[in-house]
Amino acid sequence: MRIAICGGTGFIGQALSKRWQRDGHDVIIVTRLKPETPAHQIKKQVSYLTWDEMKSHPERLEDLDALVNLAGSSLSQRWTQAGKQRILQSRQRTVSAVADLMHRLEHKPPVILQASAMAIYGTSEQATFDEESPATIMDFPSEVVLQWEQAADRIPVDRLIKLRISVVLGNQGGALPKMLLPYKLGVGGKIGSGKQWLSWIHIDDIVDLIDYCIRHRDISGAVNAASPHAVTNEEFGRCVAKVYHRPHWLPLPAFMLQAILGEMSLILLKGQRILPAKALRHGFQFRYPEVTGALQQIKGS
Repeated sequence: MRIAICGGTGFIGQALSKRWQRDGHDVIIVTRLKPETPAHQIKKQVSYLTWDEMKSHPERLEDLDALVNLAGSSLSQRWTQAGKQRILQSRQRTVSAVADLMHRLEHKPPVILQASAMAIYGTSEQATFDEESPATIMDFPSEVVLQWEQAADRIPVDRLIKLRISVVLGNQGGALPKMLLPYKLGVGGKIGSGKQWLSWIHIDDIVDLIDYCIRHRDISGAVNAASPHAVTNEEFGRCVAKVYHRPHWLPLPAFMLQAILGEMSLILLKGQRILPAKALRHGFQFRYPEVTGALQQIKGS
């Protein structure tokens, strides 16, 4: 296959690119800045385009088998008014760039996989959310994701997959290195009440799921990228402590986290229990459905 990955230099994008190169596919990575790679290290199966080059030379993306858009400014920054604008505009800008590309291609890819996020469901300690659950706008993240998906719905493509991503666990990036830090320092413990849900997925499973969704032509629309077994914050902390042989004893009160992070603290203090109903219904099998097994693999890798 010939596949483009917008935002392909990020945590998920790099893992996905490596997987597809290993499988013998040609990968085009669209990014803000091309990496400076020595000539002897350049791989024939991967090429790079900037966003500006994609706009000025759309013909380079003719005859794709799929396009994956993972680009967007991280939520992990201070939610000042300027920060919120940056987060929202970066997502709308990259989706608009993909839509513009589709309008200009003679031979469009049959499928586009657009990154989204689980925040679209809002938060709850009681409810379980699957792809049929309605969007619930109750905070800044849910508002961002709704607008993100609405922009994606305007992309002219026969099959659009909106991958609603949970917390991705891996060594090379994402949230886990930051989540492990208090435990490595010997001060790990529950955050807030500890009852808030953490929906998560192993990096290998999200790469497998993206590949699976693209290959299975009967999969479209919203797809939850989350393990079948969400855990509470308290359960996750105890699993970390067990796997990494560190103490789990020092709670971080909600008021202290709010003082440190401001409004962004709700990412850690609120949660949602996500069920990957569509993936399971279509026969996808998770390598790491349980968090203990996922953490053990990550620790040993």
